[in-house]
Amino acid sequence: MDFDDTPDEAAFRARVRGLLDAHAAELLHVGPGEESIDARSHEAELRRTQRVLAEAGLVGITWAREHGGQGGTLVQQAIVAQELARARVPGLINHIGIGMCGPTVIAHGSDDQKQCYLARLLRADDVWCQLFSEPASGSDLAALRTTAVRDGDDWVVNGQKVWTTLAHVADYGILLTRTDPDRPKHAGLTMFVVDMHAPGVTVRPLRQLGGQADFNEVFFDDVRIPDSERLGEPGEGWRVALTTLMNERVAIGGAGTDIGQPVENLVAHARERLPALDHDRQVLARQAVGRAVVAALAARYTGYRRFTVLSQGGLPGPEASAGKLTGTIAAKLVADAGVRLLGDDAVLAATADGDDRWQRTQGWLPGISIAGGTDQVLRNILGERVLGLPPEPRLDKAAPFSGGGSARLGGRADGSGS
Repeated sequence: MDFDDTPDEAAFRARVRGLLDAHAAELLHVGPGEESIDARSHEAELRRTQRVLAEAGLVGITWAREHGGQGGTLVQQAIVAQELARARVPGLINHIGIGMCGPTVIAHGSDDQKQCYLARLLRADDVWCQLFSEPASGSDLAALRTTAVRDGDDWVVNGQKVWTTLAHVADYGILLTRTDPDRPKHAGLTMFVVDMHAPGVTVRPLRQLGGQADFNEVFFDDVRIPDSERLGEPGEGWRVALTTLMNERVAIGGAGTDIGQPVENLVAHARERLPALDHDRQVLARQAVGRAVVAALAARYTGYRRFTVLSQGGLPGPEASAGKLTGTIAAKLVADAGVRLLGDDAVLAATADGDDRWQRTQGWLPGISIAGGTDQVLRNILGERVLGLPPEPRLDKAAPFSGGGSARLGGRADGSGS
């Protein structure tokens, strides 16, 4: 494992840092504890920040130049993410569009679709969401029930999606539907680009434990989508969806980055709060902090392993799934330890100094355990694809969906986490 930048990487990092310094006055910055701030209250500022970053060449790093990107590497993309975090610039509001929707349009869209959508997506002129999960199909994504029926040059869509991140601010989304219920569940799907402002689309935000509403349920009532907005061939939606899921793993897996609060924040928090606790609480808090620090550093170094593979020209592998799993577990331990250090102040909506970051982070993290693949799904992936363990039985894989193929008989664990 190599913890140092190569000369080329060091030069790129210096250039990124210089660009962020040069545009500092135009960018939105967040203070301590504001990493997971509700995007709705800052939507205009977040869109503007992404636009500035795009114009500076810091968005779409790995996208080909012909699609408006920078033609760079995954390592360079990771460096940009690290430097944005260092500069306290919030994550891109259009991160789902950049990491998942855009690559899917690039891989499966028509020339007209690429021309229409990609440049605006990079600049956050349009924000995108990913419409996969449903009330009865989350980890078993192929069991989805939202239908699209052909009507002349249009498709008429009816159904419901849930846990859709950013749907409340999205302009467009990629939508996976069932177009042929008589085929096996993986074979009768079709993907579309959907206008989130079209008649019949209803978005209802879901209030989360931490008070924010980044997730949504989305209803489709006789929504008409032109056939020109189809991604891939009819019935080939599963192949298109795999492109999205592969990019989602890479986007969430993280190379050398932290999910939630960086462990250094917890250490500083512990130094400040431990003296205020009585002896018994100090003992428990120290144990919690110790477990969290060990887990967080293990997750970080797992990310460095992936970073090293990419730096040496390798392709993303199981490190992405391992990174997401270990990062989520560590983030929970860090947030829980941070709340424990608050002592009696933990029962308040905010601490005496107005810093409620630990409560908000703790309330936000359960959703991350589901998004991008649940912890259980990721363990299955690692067990089957890394350890070579026998796969779970999938008795409904070849059955027609309309004839019972939707039954949960060991369905494929895809962990869509849209």
